[in-house]
Amino acid sequence: MKGFAWTSAPDLAAALRAGSATVAATMAAAPGPAAANAVILKAGGIDLLDLMKEGLLAPQRIVNLRGIPELGRIAEEPGGALRIGAMVTLAQLAGDPLIRARYGALAQAAGGSASPQIRHVATLGGNLLQRPRCWYFRSIHHDCARKGGRQCFAFMGENQYHAIFGQYGCAIVHPSTAATALVAFDASVELVGARGARRTVALENFLLGPEVDLQRENALAPGEILTAVLLPAPKPGVRSFHLRQGELDSFDWPIADVAVVLELGRDGACRRAGVVLGAAAPVPYRARGAESALAGQRIAEGTARSAAIAALAGATPLAKNAYKVPVFEALVRRAILGAAGQA
Repeated sequence: MKGFAWTSAPDLAAALRAGSATVAATMAAAPGPAAANAVILKAGGIDLLDLMKEGLLAPQRIVNLRGIPELGRIAEEPGGALRIGAMVTLAQLAGDPLIRARYGALAQAAGGSASPQIRHVATLGGNLLQRPRCWYFRSIHHDCARKGGRQCFAFMGENQYHAIFGQYGCAIVHPSTAATALVAFDASVELVGARGARRTVALENFLLGPEVDLQRENALAPGEILTAVLLPAPKPGVRSFHLRQGELDSFDWPIADVAVVLELGRDGACRRAGVVLGAAAPVPYRARGAESALAGQRIAEGTARSAAIAALAGATPLAKNAYKVPVFEALVRRAILGAAGQA
């Protein structure tokens, strides 16, 4: 790694004055003044350090956000909504009593991510903003489409862990497991710009697929900081469940993960369902076919199985990842039954 300057911001205003560049913009910048003056805002720094060690990123200055108290809090808002600071760690998410009680799928997703050591350092904001883990993207020897090249090497190469939906010229899968659960809960993100202006964007719209932007994974603008994730107050009868499947029972990224959120009426029928697949597409993939199949139905083995089949309709697996289709079908079925208390 090359040397860099280090700044610890005592508050959000100081961090905003740093005039930060996003990681994606810095990686895309040609050598010159724009690249030389880049400032990267650091959360836990897990992905940032990986990119630097891999030779893909060499920022001149890094701003540390760890010392900003407001970014590390979980707070209930008036009306029951939940505000999660971007610097809250995955371990905090997994263990927080309010999240475990109201947003169980999120606690399960966070608790199953990475290793215990990483969960105590990695933050929610950093987890959502990390760059793809595709080995072609991470290789300095492959000028892939996401780095401004002409092709996605995964289409004709080693694609066993890549997308089965929505490839659109790039076959990455979104690397955040927490995002799978957050999209199922209809979460939003709060972004603060260089002049202090705040905007709130639905997470599902904030995360960008390659059909929207081939070189960015999110709509974070230069000079903006992701300050919080906002979860709506859960309605009565809401239950949730998250499942992940890895190639090994280890801390590696999952080959498939599924979050299910069900709103059940007093009669046991499903009023509304959220079914989201992770490691399936360049963004968390909302399985609208499964959601429609569950609406108005009582949850039972047959209903869950039909919804699981509907969730995978339209999948376009590549040469080496068709095995993901039955894996996802099994996880969707089990997650539906788990959310309904029938696992």
